[in-house]
Amino acid sequence: MAPDLPQGDAVPSEGPLAGARAPAGSSPFSAYVHVPFCRVRCGYCDFNTYTATELGGGGDQANYAATAAREIDLARRQLDEAGFAPRALETVFFGGGTPTILPAADLAAILHSLRASWDLAPGAEVTTEANPDSVDEAYLATLADAGFTRVSFGMQSAVPHVLHTLERTHDPERIPKVVTWAKEAGLQVSLDLIYGTPGESLTDWLTSVTAAIECDPDHVSAYALTVEPGTKLAVQVRRGDVPLPDPDDQADKYEAVDDALSAAGFQWYEISNWAKASGGEDAMCRHNLAYWRGYDWWGIGPGAHSHLTAVYAGADSRPQSLRWWNVKHPRTYATHLERGRGAAAGREWIGSQSRELETIMLGIRLREGLPIDAVAHENRREVAGLIARGLMDGPAAIGGRLVLTRQGRLLADGIVDQLTS
Repeated sequence: MAPDLPQGDAVPSEGPLAGARAPAGSSPFSAYVHVPFCRVRCGYCDFNTYTATELGGGGDQANYAATAAREIDLARRQLDEAGFAPRALETVFFGGGTPTILPAADLAAILHSLRASWDLAPGAEVTTEANPDSVDEAYLATLADAGFTRVSFGMQSAVPHVLHTLERTHDPERIPKVVTWAKEAGLQVSLDLIYGTPGESLTDWLTSVTAAIECDPDHVSAYALTVEPGTKLAVQVRRGDVPLPDPDDQADKYEAVDDALSAAGFQWYEISNWAKASGGEDAMCRHNLAYWRGYDWWGIGPGAHSHLTAVYAGADSRPQSLRWWNVKHPRTYATHLERGRGAAAGREWIGSQSRELETIMLGIRLREGLPIDAVAHENRREVAGLIARGLMDGPAAIGGRLVLTRQGRLLADGIVDQLTS
């Protein structure tokens, strides 16, 4: 079941940028493209995705590239009308769903539309997510020729019984093949892993981590399995068919993957992400860094979210965060755009208090940390205690930045509460 959209204000008839004007400066700009189609819905997934059966024979898949192009063109016109200067895209990310369920030519066409409306900055990062069984050599070569620079494969595990529990459809033996094909096409490679699946032992987990390292990717993401309300997995847990993931087990597995990746030449740069230390920021996912650093992005597709730093007309000149999100269902999304309407379903202006909370919540996840003055003065007294408990790096704090230790990474949510309450 796809998650509900946030509660927000109605979008004015003029579009989500009504009442907004450009601030004095500008931040880097990115685009996210949501492709909401999957061949099979995994039991743990709560993303806004749909199978062909759910949509009645595939829904709008065949016309999706053209529909997305309409939204991209409309977005550029709305920015122009609101007085925002053109900005080339620093990063583009195709997520889902399974973007590679579409023909490679369709993804290339959407990227062409983005380039035509906004252009790509020199050295722009262009990523697509992919299932290992949804691409072949020719597909990956087509993406590279179109301007994609990076592919993120949903590996999740190298152990068959774990993949079965997660309802993943690929053969683990295919992972090294798709990584090789991607590299031969000139693409950077990221592998996504999930730990804490019911029935997964520590040995199973280390088998998966070792298999990922042996593929020699540029980047690895490792996420703790969470049980989201409304998913098939949540029903299985409620019935007692499978146990809840054990937080202590997940902590052990986090430390294990951090040790293994560090020994293999990777460096953590965000709580759940590691990149080859030799690659610097170019080996990181620069698109996700844009989210964590609070940069601007426009989201394309059903349920996609957008964020823009803007000045609210009639208020003072201080920049604020404007957020909006699209209608959720692919058919509704397509219908709106076919009729010449925007796809935005709701929006909100983020006040200074909420913006400060998000700055801390996102920035504390990064290896670079965040400036201590991002924390309200009355909450800075918590820092000494966090250092004493081994949760925050002392020398970094003396230098004016708040950086979590590994133990602190395991308790990041609680630390955010301490720094913001």
